[in-house]
Amino acid sequence: MTLNKELHERRQQAVPRGVTNSLAVYAERAANAELWDVEGRRYIDFASGISVLNTGHVHPKVRAAIAAQLEKLTHTCFQVTPYASYIALAEALNALAPGGGRKKTIFLTTGAEAVENAIKIARFHTRRTAVIAFSGGFHGRTLACISLTGKVQPYKAGFGPMLPDIYHIPYPMAYHGVTVEHSLAALEQLFKADVDPARVAVIIIEPVLGEGGFYAAPPELLRRLRSLCDTHGIVLIADEIQSGFGRTGRMFAIEHSGVEPDLITIAKSVAGGVPLSAVTGKAEIMDAPGPGGLGGTFAGSPLACAGGLAVLEVMREEQLLARAQEIGRFMTSRLKGLAATFPSIGEVRALGAMVALELVKNGRPDAPDPELTRALVQAAGRHGLILLSCGIYSNVIRFLAPLTIPDALLKEGFRLFELALSEVAGSGVKVKAAG
Repeated sequence: MTLNKELHERRQQAVPRGVTNSLAVYAERAANAELWDVEGRRYIDFASGISVLNTGHVHPKVRAAIAAQLEKLTHTCFQVTPYASYIALAEALNALAPGGGRKKTIFLTTGAEAVENAIKIARFHTRRTAVIAFSGGFHGRTLACISLTGKVQPYKAGFGPMLPDIYHIPYPMAYHGVTVEHSLAALEQLFKADVDPARVAVIIIEPVLGEGGFYAAPPELLRRLRSLCDTHGIVLIADEIQSGFGRTGRMFAIEHSGVEPDLITIAKSVAGGVPLSAVTGKAEIMDAPGPGGLGGTFAGSPLACAGGLAVLEVMREEQLLARAQEIGRFMTSRLKGLAATFPSIGEVRALGAMVALELVKNGRPDAPDPELTRALVQAAGRHGLILLSCGIYSNVIRFLAPLTIPDALLKEGFRLFELALSEVAGSGVKVKAAG
């Protein structure tokens, strides 16, 4: 039997240290919300491959669609000999995108590619160069995307110089005293002191910060940004790579605000685990670049498009938008109950099934506890639960269970979480073993 320890030793010799692992657990197989490692140990997955598996591991309908496509062809390159599934999935996303008017979609492979292409499209459309992003935002690990990302360690440090003409303003975080008014005042000051709004091509925002800690943008901020963009001819991009495809109880998180973005970047859960990303947006903006200005060899592969069409069927048939709300209510209730016992729980945040727990020292928002957060992820792993951390101060636990998770597994997973929290939080609270 292959052991996790043996594989980890080989990994350390063969793979650069810049690629980190949350757990030294090597996956062998998975189904829905469960995963088994190479030693046969079972885990409940509250990470979903960083929100890639809203429809769960190896959903039967997604697997069948990909298997059927394998019998036909795996690659032609859409730019050489196109195929119907690319068009069908583009039509579906165009219809799902918020707002009226005609939409168009381009497919790519990774979230970072989607962000870079959205910026390219917006720059070409506006004939401007400047881009405004938000502190705490995460948009990918390519050079342009780390320039947009609002966190230095570990994403920017040592990789400079960054892409020029990028500006950052604060993202509202009520728990830390940053309000919508602070963000808008910073934007006004930016326009006065640093960049003429007539030079700004793009404002890009995550409607819910992903890597930044699961803070949701207040609807008032998104509405004001929409108005400012309309006034100054700026393209508004909603980065829905982590918050999209049903995670928050709407197809896209920005729908909670009633705001229509000009462009949306999409990836992660769009194809049920097969690499696929997209930019969907207003047709007149999407059509700005000329022939050959957009594309990619593997972009919108036949396997990924087949998976994406199956994912949309699953979401409709299994009513996963409603299920996201149910999961979010359950998680929030359980976590707020724990907050009364564990003073290390500073705040519980949720929008649908995008749920977070911020860990602090002595109940103080200004005293983040990344050490406890790291210990909790490891303790959960020992108990058989896969968790992820995030946050500007690396002190947030994020919960990203598949939207297809059965109630029994959801409850079992939370019992494992409570055991891990009791183990590391030092409260002296005893929790009965799961099962």
